[in-house]
Amino acid sequence: MGKLEVCFKIVRNNELYFYKCCLIIICLSLNFSCQIEQNDTINLAGSWDFKIDSLDLGEQEQWYNNLFEDQVELPGSMSENGKGDTINLETNWTGNLWNDSLWYKSEKYKKYREKDNLKISFWLQPDKRYYGAAWYQKEIEIPQDWSSKIVQFSIERAHWYSSLWIDGKKIGDRNYLGTPHTYTLGVLTPGPHTLTVKMDNRVKDINVGLDAHSISDNTQGNWNGLVGDLKLEALPKTYIENVRLFPNVVEKSVRAEVIVQNTTKEQKNGSLGFQAKGFTTGVENIASISKEFQIKPGQNKFIIEYPMGEHPELWDEFHPNLYTMEVSLSEGKGIHKIFEKFGMRNFKAVDTRFEINGKPVFLRGTLECSIFPNTGYPPTDKTAWSRIFEIIKNHGLNHMRFHSWCPPESAFQAADEAGVYLQVEASAWTTIGDGAPIDQWLYKEAESILSTYGNHPSFVMMAYGNEPSGANHKEYLIDFVDHLKTLDATKMYTSAAGWPFIENADYFNTPKPRIQQWNENLNSIINAKTPQTTFDYHELIEKTSMPVVSHEIGQWCVYPNFKEISKYKGNLKPKNFEIFKESLALNGLAHLSDSLLLASGKLQTLCYKADIEAALRTKDFAGFQLLDLHDFPGQGTALVGVLDAFWDEKGYVSPEEFKSFSGATVSLIRLPKRIYKNNDTLKASVELAHFGAKPLKLVTPKWQLETLEGDVVKKGTLKLVDSIPLGNKYELGKIEIALDEIKQESQLKLRVEVAGNFNSWEIWVYPNNLKNYKEDIKVVNFLDSQTLEFLKEGGKVLLNTPKGSIASEYGGDIAVGFSSIFWNTSWTNGQKPHTLGILCDPEHPALAKFPTQFHSNWQWWDAMSHSNVIITSKLNPELKPIVRVIDDWFENRSLALVTEAKVGRGKLLISGIDLNTNLNSRVEAQQLLHSLKSYMVGSKFDPQVELEADQLLSIYNL
Repeated sequence: MGKLEVCFKIVRNNELYFYKCCLIIICLSLNFSCQIEQNDTINLAGSWDFKIDSLDLGEQEQWYNNLFEDQVELPGSMSENGKGDTINLETNWTGNLWNDSLWYKSEKYKKYREKDNLKISFWLQPDKRYYGAAWYQKEIEIPQDWSSKIVQFSIERAHWYSSLWIDGKKIGDRNYLGTPHTYTLGVLTPGPHTLTVKMDNRVKDINVGLDAHSISDNTQGNWNGLVGDLKLEALPKTYIENVRLFPNVVEKSVRAEVIVQNTTKEQKNGSLGFQAKGFTTGVENIASISKEFQIKPGQNKFIIEYPMGEHPELWDEFHPNLYTMEVSLSEGKGIHKIFEKFGMRNFKAVDTRFEINGKPVFLRGTLECSIFPNTGYPPTDKTAWSRIFEIIKNHGLNHMRFHSWCPPESAFQAADEAGVYLQVEASAWTTIGDGAPIDQWLYKEAESILSTYGNHPSFVMMAYGNEPSGANHKEYLIDFVDHLKTLDATKMYTSAAGWPFIENADYFNTPKPRIQQWNENLNSIINAKTPQTTFDYHELIEKTSMPVVSHEIGQWCVYPNFKEISKYKGNLKPKNFEIFKESLALNGLAHLSDSLLLASGKLQTLCYKADIEAALRTKDFAGFQLLDLHDFPGQGTALVGVLDAFWDEKGYVSPEEFKSFSGATVSLIRLPKRIYKNNDTLKASVELAHFGAKPLKLVTPKWQLETLEGDVVKKGTLKLVDSIPLGNKYELGKIEIALDEIKQESQLKLRVEVAGNFNSWEIWVYPNNLKNYKEDIKVVNFLDSQTLEFLKEGGKVLLNTPKGSIASEYGGDIAVGFSSIFWNTSWTNGQKPHTLGILCDPEHPALAKFPTQFHSNWQWWDAMSHSNVIITSKLNPELKPIVRVIDDWFENRSLALVTEAKVGRGKLLISGIDLNTNLNSRVEAQQLLHSLKSYMVGSKFDPQVELEADQLLSIYNL
């Protein structure tokens, strides 16, 4: 009887047998091994038995021999599964609280310390919190065809210390933070076995730092669990353990270092085959080669040079060409294959620049601080990471730094495909070099990161971690960098993010090139230097013998977006946002929440533009790293992103607008000032920072001076340029514009276009001759009895308060500067400024001759630099500021820069701005004073809220 006849006979009894039988016949007829029936991987995702070990007695009591009654779903964390302790005042957090500790004792937070209303202000709040040992257990079934194979168990991302038992026998321990925990179980008999994992997330002898983003509650949280791929894998007794690929673009080859593990006691004869296959569309396969080797028992290392042909496709941000290297081990009847993606690229330091494949590159980066609110841990699927990298590229960026942590495999895969340069760190922000266990652990962590992810072309830079401390940290890092260089010379290494400078590093990550330093307060470039676009950091670059990458530039805050609260549907809850929202409502300002967000967001964007353009103006600068393109919800709540914690837009700047000053090709100008009289001539030097795919050819730069509505005032072109090379500070020419035709006060935009790339800068032009108002208006610095009598009798008074004259209870302690808040006032212990710019109605008649938008812009720099704010609710809750200053969200006070009131039969305009001191040299102050006077002499000046004289006298610091 033939095979098909057998099948038809069986079908009468069982149709399922028919299909299985036919499948076997088809496989046999095609001489094809049906691997669908021989799966070498078992996915362990699903329900696991579980038990909390809060007293850490599990090992002592041999829990690995017991069965657990509780269950959790894995991959996942305890908190996601609703396991752990409810948050309370005694919760043991992983993170330094600095000034946030005020939450525990401040009267204003008292109601948020109540059991039924517990809300913390300093970071996102998990539903449950557990800190200690927990046990996870799974019954596994070893297939019959694994009877002679080596079985491995791996946890893609474990947190943190894991220990493993199989059938009560301990296999080992692992404590990597950035790489999988892989255990070799040996040969297991077919049938059921019990797999038991103990996971411990306590900071014990290895202290990576309580604020390290690998473990801190500031960001992802110090969770307990197993996430990502959880799997068993069957391997032949002689198998490929690891493959490292080191591309050599110059030699058009790849050095392959292959670790082969022979678990038998016999020497084997085998061969290794190699073939690079195109992974990206248009990338062609390369010819295969094979080498024979003798494989001794234990671990073997084999090195071969693989030729990539005459024209290998290279990898960079514009052409993310990828190959897959198929490495096959043939030994006896067995074949074991490994597939490793890689790219042909040469990323290196040349003087003070980085180059990729011989072309200059400028790093335009942001941080990823392991901020994933809906899980509390990083995603392990490529789709999530591809979305993030698409977003940062849409904003003009090409680089990401992972602050004190290392991302999972999927992040590297997505960055490879997107063309994003990564700086990876060995999971720490701590004291090093003093002989503590962390010193040796960091070597192992870094070695594991390089071994696991080092083949990815996107992985171009590495550091120990963030901002080290310790008496011997510099000496330690010199040796650490030397060691990493011996392992993988295809990466660039620095000591640490932030400091110190060491001669053997490849680049220097430093906070010095930015417009606001830590604790600089109001003495920074942006707050102490009048508005201009001429400064850069060339002096620092010229003194540094290697590429300089600026560390954590920006840190500019924005007011919270309370609509974001509804997006937190997972493990971490924005109780901090709820506190701030309730505070705003208690102060009667809830109706302004959207406006406060948008106005402060416009100022935040302006600050980032100033920061980034200064970097791009600097010749031979290597790049910047923003903190951050998206919000940092911890460390006191640092709302520093133009995107929220979910990488979504907030509504005040589009990716296209942001990219105009942060992209690969950016037009730049050097303006000595932004404020002009109409008898001035505007003079600007035009430059280009161009780090595109190739040089530009036959370019005619264009410029135009236009109104905010787009109406052209003047326009022109610069000289035709035959070729613009890759690099920056390329001078395109000069613009000179006589402003005498502009007869009235104007806010204008100078727009430059180079090869389809647009950028713009706002300027203000005021009339040279201002009207001298002769009407009976008194302009005073203080209210004396004579002025008060004048007011009571129906006079008009402009009260112009000198800076520093306001009493603290009325706002005198609130430090006002031009910029937004740096990081946040809680974590920085009140660093200045304390405010987030202005909010006003541009159509208000008091501002009719002082052109403005609803938010801060550079014409407000002078006012904000010479001002007090006044807490209006202290005078009268009904007072409505004409120009409001946006307060810190921890306070949410109603602050006025300009307001008005009725006093007796008189009319009072109160200016917190000093409109008297050095007025001859302050063009903006002259114009603002002119606008306020013009308002006061008109019929629209008619304040309705009444104040008593003694109220006004009380605001002074006398």
